Amino acid sequence: MSSHVAAGDEGTSGLDRRTELKEFLRSRRARLKPEEVGLPSHGRRRVPGLRREELAQLAGVSYAYYARLEQGYGETMSAEVLDAVARALRLNGEEREHLVRLAQPERQSATQAVPPSQPLRPSVRHLLDALGVPAYVVDRRLNILGWNRLATVVFGDWGRLRPEERNVARLAFLSPEARERFADPDSTTERIAGVVRMNAGKSPGDPHFSSLIEELSQQSEEFRRLWARHEVSCGSAGETVRMRHPLVGEFDLVHEPMALPGGAPMRLVTYHAEPGSRSEEALRMLASWEMEPLG
Repeated sequence: MSSHVAAGDEGTSGLDRRTELKEFLRSRRARLKPEEVGLPSHGRRRVPGLRREELAQLAGVSYAYYARLEQGYGETMSAEVLDAVARALRLNGEEREHLVRLAQPERQSATQAVPPSQPLRPSVRHLLDALGVPAYVVDRRLNILGWNRLATVVFGDWGRLRPEERNVARLAFLSPEARERFADPDSTTERIAGVVRMNAGKSPGDPHFSSLIEELSQQSEEFRRLWARHEVSCGSAGETVRMRHPLVGEFDLVHEPMALPGGAPMRLVTYHAEPGSRSEEALRMLASWEMEPLG
């Protein structure tokens, strides 16, 4: 079993943080119904969800103050106001983090330009080789920097791709072959779109994200639909993913991403099967066949 290392890709322009903030707040407000938050609903509404004044009332701030936030100007808002708005919008932890990062990036030390991808340390390459489960390393832009042989068997031969194609989001949305490896590709693409949104919010000035998002928007109707929903995700650690393989059929793997310390932000992503399960047996069979050509 040997690990593989790949390079990152290039981009041209960054995301507009204020536009992202405006659209995120409007999307969260649109999903709330007045009756869900104890407000009366007065007949037909021109737009779905709560009105600005209703959200301001729930948050306990003036309409003008909230309107300024939704116009993209969050720099002067206090932490208390942002917390009140987050509670009124019923944001989860990931969404709250995303809101604060867009409104006041100076409060988030993780908001920064992403450093260029670095070669994997030899110790990380050795770790990939030693793991008995499919594993790979990605950077914040979801470029696949390295992987082990079993990941190639489960997900497809990334070594045959051009370096710029070795990106989790590009594969999920633009590669029919990669999608076929997931029994439920729709849930996978939904999660990945959320990760792209979350990571892009950490570095809104990064031109590489803008290039990736533009490419996916132009080539994938599914991505355009999911991107318009403004969902965010950290990657759903511990989530079970149902895979599909021509040799063993469908089987379940548990997705576990872990941050790697030092240098540019990178994550080690592993997939393991529950002990004693049929999925574990399927993974064991794939490991035993991994040196065989897959056709």
